[in-house]
This record gives sequence, C-alpha cells and structure tokens, in this order.
Amino acid sequence: MVMKTALVIIDVQKAMFQPQYDLYRGEEVLDTIDGLILKAREAGTPVIYIQHTEQGDPEFSMDKPTWEIHDKIKPLPTDIVIQKSTCDSFYKTGLQEALLERGIEKLVIAGMQTEFCVDTTVRSAFGKGYKVILVENAHSTFDNGILQAEQIIRHHNKVLASSIAALKPAEEIVF
Repeated sequence: MVMKTALVIIDVQKAMFQPQYDLYRGEEVLDTIDGLILKAREAGTPVIYIQHTEQGDPEFSMDKPTWEIHDKIKPLPTDIVIQKSTCDSFYKTGLQEALLERGIEKLVIAGMQTEFCVDTTVRSAFGKGYKVILVENAHSTFDNGILQAEQIIRHHNKVLASSIAALKPAEEIVF
C-alpha cells in the first residue's frame, strides 16, 4: 500500500539568504529544494510551505520583504502556505488539519534551520504518527559560534535518522 505523501518546506524565506548571515550551502540547498518541489508537483504530491511569522520582528513580520518565501520557490495557488510563530510547524497552526483533510501519512521535510524548526517539526511529526523522511541535503543553518553549520547538519541528520526519521538525499526521493 502506498502512503499518501506531502512535501513540507520549512522557512525558506528571504531573511535566511541575506549575505550577512552566510547560510551554509544556501544556494545549493535552494536548488535542491526547487528540484524537490518540481518532482512533487509532477507527481501530484501536495507541496506545503511553512512560513515563520512574528509580528514586530525585523525580518519575519508580514510587512517585511525578508518575510516572503524565496523567489526561486514561490508557491503556486494550488500549494498550501501555513504560517507559524514557533519552531514547531504543528503548534497553533493549521498544518495537522491540512494533512488530515488530504489523508497524508508521510512527510518529506526540507528547509531552514536545521537545529530549530526542521528538528522540532520532524520530532513533532513523528510524535503525531507520521512517517517522516528528512531530506539530508535539503536543509541548512548557520555557524553558531560553537559549532560550524556543517557539524550541526551532520549531527541532526545522525540523531534524527537514529529512530525518528528516514534520511534520504534528494536524488533518492520519489513521490
């Protein structure tokens, strides 16, 4: 039996791509996510964008250009856009309802930031009974003063793949 799947893209907003922040492999990850979106659309798989929204925030307030989803992967009218205000894409949002309405059982997850919203959403989805695939080369973050972004990503890939999510490169994702 084939599980009904959705592609969930977390916080790929213009704020993440500002030059002063130096997102690790930013353009490469953006291209990878764009490729995933194209594959999902071709297969008729729902594409769900999660957009961090925080009123009064200098970058994530709705009235700021940096709040917008990156131009390279702009949603189509048929895509779902859900706004969140915490690291958990399910917490006080309509994500769970959108998934239930469509009979979704499996989530393919990509986006920003590895150790915050990606990690929390993967764990939350697992706790809600979804089969989760974390796309190992389609999420990113920034150096944090203690660890390099590459270390953070490798660490989270290993920890999440230990028992919470399947870990696959984008090239192996089939919708």
